[in-house]
Formats: sequence, C-alpha cells, structure tokens
Amino acid sequence: MFGIVKKLFGSKNERYLKKLNPIVERINSLESEIKNLSDEELAQRIAAWKEEVAQGAKLEDLLPHVFAVVREASWRVLEMRHFDVQLVGGVALHEGRIAEMKTGEGKTLVATLPVVLNALEGKGVHIITVNDYLARRDAEWMGRLYNFLGLTVGVIVHGLSDEDRKAAYGADVTYGTNNEFGFDYLRDNMKFYPHQLVQRDLRYAIVDEVDSILIDEARTPLIISGPVEDSSAQYAAINKIIPKLKRDEDFTVDEKAKTASLTDDGVQKVEDILGIDNLFDPENITVQHHVLQALKAHNLFARDVDYIVKDGKVVIVDEFTGRLMEGRRFSDGLHQALEAKEHVKVEAENQTLASITFQNYFRMYDKLAGMTGTADTEAVEFKEIYNLDVTVIPPHKPMIRKDFPDVVYMTQEDKFKAIARDIQELYDAGQPVLVGTTSIEKSEIISRQLKKARVPHEVLNAKHHEKEAEIVASAGEKKRVTLATNMAGRGTDIVLGEGVRELGGLHILGTERHESRRIDNQLRGRAGRQGDPGSSRFYLALDDTLLRLFGSERISGLMDKLGMEEGQAIENKMISRAIENAQTKVEAHNFDIRKQLLDFDNVMNQQREVIYSQRRDIMVQKDMREMIDQVVEDMMDDVYEQAGEGSLEGLDDDTAASMRGKLEELFNLGKIMQDGRIPSKQESLDAVHANLNKIHEDAPEHYNEILRFFLLESLDRNWKEHLLNMDHLKQGIGLRGYGQRDPKREYKREGFEMFEEMFYRLRANTLKALTRLRIQKKVSEEEFTHKEQSNLKFGGPSSKPGQKKPETVKRAEPKVGRNDPCPCGSGKKHKKCCG
Repeated sequence: MFGIVKKLFGSKNERYLKKLNPIVERINSLESEIKNLSDEELAQRIAAWKEEVAQGAKLEDLLPHVFAVVREASWRVLEMRHFDVQLVGGVALHEGRIAEMKTGEGKTLVATLPVVLNALEGKGVHIITVNDYLARRDAEWMGRLYNFLGLTVGVIVHGLSDEDRKAAYGADVTYGTNNEFGFDYLRDNMKFYPHQLVQRDLRYAIVDEVDSILIDEARTPLIISGPVEDSSAQYAAINKIIPKLKRDEDFTVDEKAKTASLTDDGVQKVEDILGIDNLFDPENITVQHHVLQALKAHNLFARDVDYIVKDGKVVIVDEFTGRLMEGRRFSDGLHQALEAKEHVKVEAENQTLASITFQNYFRMYDKLAGMTGTADTEAVEFKEIYNLDVTVIPPHKPMIRKDFPDVVYMTQEDKFKAIARDIQELYDAGQPVLVGTTSIEKSEIISRQLKKARVPHEVLNAKHHEKEAEIVASAGEKKRVTLATNMAGRGTDIVLGEGVRELGGLHILGTERHESRRIDNQLRGRAGRQGDPGSSRFYLALDDTLLRLFGSERISGLMDKLGMEEGQAIENKMISRAIENAQTKVEAHNFDIRKQLLDFDNVMNQQREVIYSQRRDIMVQKDMREMIDQVVEDMMDDVYEQAGEGSLEGLDDDTAASMRGKLEELFNLGKIMQDGRIPSKQESLDAVHANLNKIHEDAPEHYNEILRFFLLESLDRNWKEHLLNMDHLKQGIGLRGYGQRDPKREYKREGFEMFEEMFYRLRANTLKALTRLRIQKKVSEEEFTHKEQSNLKFGGPSSKPGQKKPETVKRAEPKVGRNDPCPCGSGKKHKKCCG
C-alpha cells in the first residue's frame, strides 16, 4: 500500500523539493535585473535589507532577492555561480533542515545563501566546521564574498584571547569548530563580569559535516575540569595486579558493551592480593572502581587503535576520523589506568567544573541547520534528538561511480595480501587509489607491504590538517596511492588529474567495513564527484571486528556451505546483506548509547539551565539589593515555617533550639537572642537588613559588587560540588535495576533532590558570609603616621591654640641659627624675621 501511495504522490523528500521549485524560478527571474547593479549597489541592497529587517520585515519575503544578489556577488568575487540544486539546498538550510548533498556538490558555497539572509537580523550566524584548518580556510575563502557585500567575518580557532573571541563573535558571520563554540559557552558561564563574556545569544548555526558532529561526537561530552586529590600511585599499584588475573576465570569482558567485570573467583583473588576483607565494602569503592577501569584499559583499549603513546603521554585517537585528540582525556579514571598500563607518568585525576553534550549545546540555538554527504541513514535520530528533517538534494550531474560488491576472505592475512596485490595492479595501470582504513595500525600494516612491493604512497598521519588537505586534494593524480583513515581530509575535494578519467577515475579501496554504513558511504563518496567516473570496493575478513562481534556466525556458515578455503575470496549478495544487517545492529546499539547519554544529560541540562540563567542574572543585575533581599526573605520563611501558626513562646524545646540554631548559623543573630527569646520574624528581618545596611554605609560604591561576589562565589563552589556528586550518582545508578527500579527515573528523582539541597546550600553559604562580613577602612599614610607619632604637634601659620590639623604632619626640622636665612623664605635673617 505504501509503495502505491509513494508512486502516486512521490516520497516526502520529492514532495518537499517540488514545493521549492517556484522559489528557484523566482530567484532565476531576478538574475537579469541583479546583473545590471554595480558592486556598490549590491552591497547597498544588503544594507537596506538589514534596515528593513530591523523594522520588522520577514526573511522569507526577502529570500528570493537576497539569494539572487548572493549568486551574482559570488560570480563576481569567486567566479562561482550557484546551480539551481544549490539554491534548493540554501532554502532547506534557511528553513532549519539538514541538506544531504553528495561530495563535490559545493556545500561550502551553498551555505553562503542562508548565511547572508540570516545575517540581516544582526544577531550573528555561526558556521561550525570539523577542524581549525577548515574554519580558517572557509572564513578566508567565503569571507571575500561576505566582505564584498558589507558583512563582517570572524573565525574562532584554538589559542585566541578573550578579546579576539569577543570580536569574532561580534561579527555578522563567525566560523569555528564545535569544540571551540561549546567550550566558549561553558567558559562564559564561569566568568564574573558581563564585559568578560565572549558569546552573544545563540541565534542560528549551520553545522558542516553535521553527521560527524551531531552523531559521531555526540557520545563525548565537553568537560572543563580542575585537579582533585592525587591518587596516581593507586593506579600504578592496581595496574600490577591485572596480569595476575585470568580472562574468563577471574573476569569477563563484553566487547560490544565495552565493559569488564570480576567473577566471584576474581573478587576473592583481588581481595587476597590487596589484603582487604570485602572489595564491595563502601570504604573500598574507590579500589573496586580502579580495578574495573584497569581491566578495561588492558582488555578493551588497544595501543595504536584507540590511543597512541606520544612524547610520554597517552593521546586519544578519534575512532571516527583517526585523528589525534590532543588535550582530550578519557574520563572517570580510564585515562590514568591507560597511563599506568603504558608505564608513562600518571596525571592527577580531574573534577568536572562544567560540562555539556553537543546534543544539548546545539539544541540551544533558536534555529539549527546542517550539511553533509551522508545523513539519510540517521534521519530518525536527527528528527528524534534535534527535531531536524533531512532533505536529500539531487546532484547537479548524475552519479556514474561503480560500487563493486564486497570481497570476503577467511583471515586478516589473506585480506591484506589481496589488498597489496590489487593496489600494485592499479598503480601499474596508473589509476589513482585512495585506501580507507579504520585505524593507524591498519594503515601501517598496508604501508609496510607496499614498501616491500616498492609502490610509492602517502600515509596521512592525522596530525596536521593543512598537510592532510594538501595530500587528499592531490589523491586524484595519476599513479597516486594514498592511505588514510576513512574520514581524513573530509571537506576537501579530490580533483582528478589529467588522463585519469580515461583510466576509470579515482578508485576507493576500503580495508574493512565500519560499524556505521554512513562512514562507509562517506569514504565511497570521495570518488565520482560532479559526474566524474570512479569506483569503490571493500575488502573484509571473517575476523574483522564488525563481523566477529555482530555477524560472523551467519556469514562463516554461508562460507562453509560455499566450500571456502584459505586465500580464496567470495563475492555474494547474501554475504553483503548479512554484513549490512550487522551494521544496522551496531547503528541501533550506538543510537541507544547516545540516547541514554542524552536522557541522563537532560536531567543535568535542566539543572544547568537554571544555574546558568541565575548566574547570568547575577552578573548583569545593576542593583543587587532586591535579589539579596529575596534570598533573605526566602531563607527566613524556611526558618519560621518550623513554628507553624502557633505562638513563638509556646514552641517545644527541640523546635525552639532548631530555630535559634538556624537564626544564629544563617543570619548571625546571636546578639538579639542573648535572653534566650526567639525574636519575631520582622525583628529578625530588621536585624539582618541593619547588618546589610552597615556594609552599604561602610562601602557604598562597592556594595553591589560585594553582594555579586558572594553570590557568584557560593554558586560556583556549590555547583562544582553538585557536578561531582551527580557524577558519583550516575556511576552507581545502574545497580538500581537489580532492585527492579528504573535507573533513569531514580537518577532523575535523586538528582532533583540533590539539586534542591545544593540550591539551599548556595543561598545559606551566601548569607553566612554576608552577615559576618565587616568592612575594614583603608588607612591612609597620613593617618597611619599620626597614629604612630602621636607625640608630634600639628601647626601652621593659621592654626589656633589647641587646634589640630590632621591633613598635615609637621616633621622635625633641622636647627636654624639666629644669623641663618629664615626658613620661611622671606630672605631676612632668622633673628629679624621669625626668630
């Protein structure tokens, strides 16, 4: 039935594209008019539309004219004219959608259309890229177009000062990486004064390579952390006992879930080695945690695959891009466990000071859009998590790339021999080859084999993005062999060299299937751009990670039936289907992980929004007295609620003692309770306000800043402690499942209770500090001298007997003779003048 409806009315995507045809026709109809405008008139149009938008004009009404102006300006400045399909992509981006466009279809140019349109609001447009190199490149390249139209451009990259960041965010268009934007948001929410903030409100963002940023990196939250108590010695001690434990006897490993756990025998063995009675005793929870993290480090994380050791440090390798993630560390003590495993210096653990997931950061934008070559396979997740629809934009020229079926071998050895042999044949024929690998280790294996065969090749080491882009850009030259991780050089077009089209174009050789079909599609998409010829093939072995964990039984059964022998390969549609099913399983599994992370972070996100909103109010409030009065009233209500409706004289001893204790602890009201009587609520409020008024009298110019400082200091300190407590809660919450309770619901409930307690503490700590604050006046030098030298007399020509002048200090003068010149300066002898 669904198929019949689709044939009659077209798919949802086709119906949407059809709806945009009139807009494209309208833009095209304006082309001849716009062509006649001078350069200055094009910029004047943009300035005039900015004014109109400020007066209330809608962007949708201006869209055809703005797009027509941008297209003409692009041709004049960049010699690039937007195709009709690029106009369609621009409309989709403006409407807050994800535009899926094949590699080489000019996504960077497409973005200029909605960027200029939305920049008319004057609230800033953010373009998010996957690395600093692309941010700089695109800001410089497309910046020429924006500047031509009178718009300003900023770029946010690593290492900028706050002043430079503020200027970049103040521009009409700002380029930068997802990490930089996210960390700037967190850092802004740790500042004390409004003038220190660098970001404006989050209005509109276009995320380039949106699947990489919003899907692949969504499992890694951004964290700003500070050092805590050093426990590095314990990691080294625990690391020594791991080799004594036997897999499947003392501990089990779940590679799919990436977890390790001790068996009963293993628990006993650890207790015996460490000399402790009960590993699960609350006082040994840290030891237990270290043991489990050490087991993960030794059994689930492989050197040169998940991380490398460089300059005596463990550096994470991004599982999706193969790039080194300098400065990033695994959380929860795992990084320290890896450092102990590799016998490098174990750095001190850190405590979370601020954190946010990319999912929750990007959902804060009023409008979000994205571009990529591969999003359709994750359309459900984009809709469910970000409320983003995926629009597949048709290519400007039809795709003619040949995608050959996968070849499957029995072992890794057979597979790599076949890969080296086929690369040699392609090299001899002159056809360029881009070899996609899933890890640095695999790149090195192939590189060694190619060196033996004397095949010249380039290996992308994922350390320098600029060099990486250069190498990838030339990967389409004749007789060029390039080894790269699947995502290396993303965002850089591969242009075919002379004579290569006749040889069949660029050939993509995948060394194994990635756990996500989308990553494989990205690798394939490097060939066949803009109607170029090209081809692709993936090589697999039964002991590849994906097949071993998710599909090998069925596939190996099929291969046995077909009578496979070592060294032989098979191409079979059933095998390809089984592999795709395995990938679908992993994608669903990873989606569950990301969804779970989001479910937990949503609890934190609600709390984060409350705290950061409160923090921003404190920062920008000019008169703090109303805010502090509200805090005093709320806390005083809490104290006097204990008395209920009854008289204060008729309270039982426990309630009276509790109220006296609170009034003393929170408000420093011991003096007005010396007779043992509990003052009325109004008396207490008057006493607290008198205390605050004294501070105001002693430091009137600084009063607001004093209140602001104590509120922010208390908020930051208590929020930091709360984040640590929430981390601990999250680590142990999974155990609630054993008690037939939903861990997510329990986390939400307990997290809310902890948040309420934290909010009470931050207000209590503020009041405790303020009601005990005494302002010490700064003593001037003259006052100080006066106190120290009280025996000196103060006098002068106009002083009266007994009158002191504190402004001047008469210092000891040298003795003057009767015939010396008078010190008063009259020029007479002292005896005839003052003598």
